[in-house]
Amino acid sequence: MSFAKTTPILRIFDEAKAKDFYVAFLGFKLDWEHRFKAGMPLYMQVSKDACVVHLSEHHGDCSPGAAIRIETDELETFQQQLIEKQYKYARPGIQETPWGSREMAIHDPFGNRLVFTSAIST
Repeated sequence: MSFAKTTPILRIFDEAKAKDFYVAFLGFKLDWEHRFKAGMPLYMQVSKDACVVHLSEHHGDCSPGAAIRIETDELETFQQQLIEKQYKYARPGIQETPWGSREMAIHDPFGNRLVFTSAIST
């Protein structure tokens, strides 16, 4: 028995805001989009390196307010890139946790929390 990668699905409510946040701000790549027909809710995949996230406007797929953790080995560099973009709605900071990691939490426009994390260097 084996298990493959996990792909989180996050609820979104506005295509333009989602693309502005995930693609323009965070630097994810838009891999594909799907609608059953014109005027129907959007379902899309974004990715950044090996991190893959599905974003859905479908009310039955998931609830807003989810949280996901995304590991990175260049947290400080990524944080600096985000700060330099002067994004109107977020200026994320990094915090050290008591459990031995460094974390940068960012809320998307739909109430979902993305926590970018790395181990503390010794």
